[in-house]
Amino acid sequence: MARKKTKNQEVLPEADAPVRDQLITETIETNYMPYVMSVIISRAIPEIDGFKPAHRKLLYTMYKMGLLTGRRTKSTNVVGQTMRLNPHGDAAIYETMVRLTRDHEALLHPFIDSKGTFGKQYSTDMAYAAARYTEVKLDPFCSELFAGIDENAVDMIDNYDGSMLEPVLFPTTFPNILVTPNKGIAVGMASNICSFNLAEVCNGAIEVLKDPTVDADRMLEIVKAPDFAGGANLIYNRDALLEIYRTGTGSFRMRARYVYDKDANCIDVIEIPYSTSLELIIKKIVDMIKEGKLKEVVDVRDEIDISGFKLTLDLRKGVDPDQLMTKLFKCTPLEDSFSCNFNVLINKVPKTMGIVDILKEWCAFRTETVRRILTFELGKLRDRLHLLLGLGKILLDIDKAIKIIRETKQEKEVVPNLMAGFGIDEIQAEFIAEIKLRHLNREYILNKVKEIEDLQKKIAETEHLLSNEKALKKYIIKQLEEVRDKYGAARKTKIVYEHEIDEYVEDSTPENYPVHIVFSAHGYFKKITMQSLRGNDEQSVKEGDRILLNKDAENADELLFFSDKGKCYKSRVADFDNTKASALGEYVAAKLGFDQDERCIYVIDLKEYSEKTNVIFVFENGKGVKVPLSAYETKGPRKRLTGAYSTVSPVVGILREDKPFDFVIVSSDSKAIQISSALIPVKATRSAAGVTVLSLKKNAKVLEISDDLSRFNNEKSLKKIKIPASGVTLTDYKPVE
Repeated sequence: MARKKTKNQEVLPEADAPVRDQLITETIETNYMPYVMSVIISRAIPEIDGFKPAHRKLLYTMYKMGLLTGRRTKSTNVVGQTMRLNPHGDAAIYETMVRLTRDHEALLHPFIDSKGTFGKQYSTDMAYAAARYTEVKLDPFCSELFAGIDENAVDMIDNYDGSMLEPVLFPTTFPNILVTPNKGIAVGMASNICSFNLAEVCNGAIEVLKDPTVDADRMLEIVKAPDFAGGANLIYNRDALLEIYRTGTGSFRMRARYVYDKDANCIDVIEIPYSTSLELIIKKIVDMIKEGKLKEVVDVRDEIDISGFKLTLDLRKGVDPDQLMTKLFKCTPLEDSFSCNFNVLINKVPKTMGIVDILKEWCAFRTETVRRILTFELGKLRDRLHLLLGLGKILLDIDKAIKIIRETKQEKEVVPNLMAGFGIDEIQAEFIAEIKLRHLNREYILNKVKEIEDLQKKIAETEHLLSNEKALKKYIIKQLEEVRDKYGAARKTKIVYEHEIDEYVEDSTPENYPVHIVFSAHGYFKKITMQSLRGNDEQSVKEGDRILLNKDAENADELLFFSDKGKCYKSRVADFDNTKASALGEYVAAKLGFDQDERCIYVIDLKEYSEKTNVIFVFENGKGVKVPLSAYETKGPRKRLTGAYSTVSPVVGILREDKPFDFVIVSSDSKAIQISSALIPVKATRSAAGVTVLSLKKNAKVLEISDDLSRFNNEKSLKKIKIPASGVTLTDYKPVE
């Protein structure tokens, strides 16, 4: 309801004012969406030239100030001038400038040559000096950003108050979108683009121009991996990088680089991951020292000086530096992940793209800018040729030209008289009329006319480039090669392959004490202390479940859990919580991270991988195999083994053999045999399919195996002394549910 003011200025509602209901969706669309689009398009997400509007406005201002070739000027001067294009305030503009400077060390190829204190990318505490104390100019590298900007390479638009023009994009001669790291958070979306090596990116763009069908696999061979100004090591995972190259999303890990000073017994960390900071690392290390989790380190200190980054760790005597660093990589930001989200504005529309798609978009953009530059140059060449052709006509009679000018009574008639006297147009006549008297000699005119041949040649070449797509691509490729050869540098971030690094394994030897373990057919595991078990040894299970393993063990024992998908999961008794006999226990598949359709069917506990212990597998097709327990021993701390047994036929049952014993095999047609486990031969490989144990009739399959012979006491003639054996019909058999 609308309100009105009374004489006493009290605001009261107008009784007759209409009240309109409005849907919340309509309110958002009307009032909020314009702001959302403004943030996405005009602030947070970079465009195909690799810049956000704030970057572009700042650099273009510096270009117009003549700072590409001139001397450095105070940063305050640049900030003030930039406010003609960027009205967001001096603090925001200066902060943008800081990140683009050489001294800040955030970019592989800085755009601003700086003098003064500009802070560091790897530190949150190192503050930059006020703008009045620092000086800047454009780095010569910026010439590649502005090449052709004054030759109609890109569209120009009015600034916020219409007082001057600014470029919509920069006509970059290289794919800056992949060379300069960029991060932005808009409304409902974000962008996080890592940097890549300039030479590799140029080669990638060249490959796209030569072969538009190039895929991510091929691109990964050319653009090896991300490259950062801060260096460090990138842990190379081909599948993870390939996902980023294909989709533009994903992550990769980075590790700090360090050296060990044997004389001082200290570790000097000299490069850290781009995504972390010095302060975060120091805080985490100090916290670990205070909590007693890092007794190997005596002191940690920042030793950054004019020579560069250095974080020093003083070690206790006898500490292995490499082993300590694997621990710090695991527990501190000395190893960190970089999450990629290659969200780029393409024609004002945000798109998440892989590297190949980004390079294709850049090549299309660059082709258009080069066309515009060539068209502009062609117009200039044609205009110049037109003037010189007119000048060439007076070569035949210079005296006539002088006579016409001398005998013309009024200045305004000079141009028309020249036009009439030599048959030239107004532009040509105006050009001739403006020539100084000292230049009206045969030598000057002949020198100018000689330009005609060169101009005609240049015009022909330019027209050929504009009309021939193949030639235009070669022209762009040549420019990319020139940029690569001039500015390309060796990689700063070193590539380290996963198999070359050591992962930290915490030495957490569990407290050892006697326990009782229980495993059920439905995959539940219980660990019960002897004290809890005393006087209460009746085990509870779910309805319909049954116990497969019920025995004494020790807390430090290792466990091998076998799934129905041919996998073996490693764990320890100590990894499970103590519980009571009345509890159901922990569901193994959930605790160990089984796949969704995978279930646990058997468990083996062991203190060591004894050569005398075997694992027996019997399959639906009547075959059986015996695999040594030692085949499951691994050097590293692997938690899952694939190919734990053959999956040619579904496994029916698994048994442990410490010494030979008898067990029964039953088929689906109620046939059974009882054999000694000694009859089944041992196979060295886990994936062996085994030998036929029970001969099956057509459409029959093994139903179950059991080492509980008491269930079959009434059956006669089950015992077999060799395999394969034919089954005996059971008279009193009830399958286990």
